[in-house]
Amino acid sequence: MENFAILRTPKTTYYGRNAFQNVGTEAALRGKKALIVSDKIMDSLGYIKECQQLLQKEGVQSEVYLGVNSEPTDQYVAEALNILKREQCELVISLGGGSCLDTAKAIAVLATNDGYIGDYMGGKKIAENSPVPHIAIPTTAGTGSEATDVTVITNTSNDVKMMIKQPAFMPDVAIVDPLLTLSSPKNVTAATGVDALSHAIEAYLSKKAHPMTDTLALSAMKLIIDNLLTAYNDGENVDAREAMSLGSYQAGMAFTNASVCLVHGMSRPIGALFHVPHGISNAMLLPAVLEFSKDACTDRLADIGRIFDRKNETLSNLEAAEAAVQSVKALCLQLNIPNLKGWGIDQKAFENVVEKMAFDAIDSGSPGNNPRVPTFNELVELYHNCYAYQFSTEEKVL
Repeated sequence: MENFAILRTPKTTYYGRNAFQNVGTEAALRGKKALIVSDKIMDSLGYIKECQQLLQKEGVQSEVYLGVNSEPTDQYVAEALNILKREQCELVISLGGGSCLDTAKAIAVLATNDGYIGDYMGGKKIAENSPVPHIAIPTTAGTGSEATDVTVITNTSNDVKMMIKQPAFMPDVAIVDPLLTLSSPKNVTAATGVDALSHAIEAYLSKKAHPMTDTLALSAMKLIIDNLLTAYNDGENVDAREAMSLGSYQAGMAFTNASVCLVHGMSRPIGALFHVPHGISNAMLLPAVLEFSKDACTDRLADIGRIFDRKNETLSNLEAAEAAVQSVKALCLQLNIPNLKGWGIDQKAFENVVEKMAFDAIDSGSPGNNPRVPTFNELVELYHNCYAYQFSTEEKVL
């Protein structure tokens, strides 16, 4: 390496079956009253009640915010922050998917730093004060948000997904319990699984990748590729769920330190304007973006192709790179990932905002990390290509 690299992770991580049982112990080390940030689905599954009981056992009181019901917005942040301040909560516990975790990250920082969450985008404002402690507990295997110093919050005034990255947004504690993911339905398992795969792939292809992130990304890819279809087809398979949880966590550590690339840059505007869940929009875009990028990252894509199938080890790098692209397409097909048209996005409405999406994607900075950096016109063309993209492949490589 010609220069040094940085690896940031949560201070403490609990990983494995029944890791959730440690939330009370960790919370008691950080305060006497917690705000639990979650959603109504988690409440209906009984996870909120269990969390409160575990906290109470250790002498920690709790308040609950269940307003997160879609991709995280500045409105959710403001509502939950008001509860935290009014009830004088000393720490935040996020329990749910990436939307709950990202919302909690913003709350933890704003609780001790002034301003609007959007002020922190692009490093315009730096969180100078330490955030309130944050314990992140994912219930899906996908976003990896429990391991990142990134939050993505939608600005409801202009429909822009604000990608905000600063060390202050890193959770203090990550509790990764695969048993909590057993409740994920098939469509969520598919979307979050390909989201995690996208994180690992983009971390490995990123211009900011380094040896530590490569190790995490490669391990994550193998875990996800070997187990995603099993978790999708047999949601009660705890071994597959456990491998996916670990793969998602490793992918989160990889991409928060190596950055994501073009897929995520293109995905955020789709989510903001058409309210497509983040994992789904990443999955929709991943194969087409890999095709676009292939000639600029053949050797690294070849590594990915060989993870998909050991038979690809005898192929040339060019052939193995093509196998990687075809394998991702085949995986999306088997997971019933729709294209943008199949999701129900109106073509005229899509075309009316495609230039805004291209501008917002470039403005996010993520496309600049891609092995092949698109021009504005190439990005517009790529969006058009993705609208009715076909995942089918004549070559069955899985």
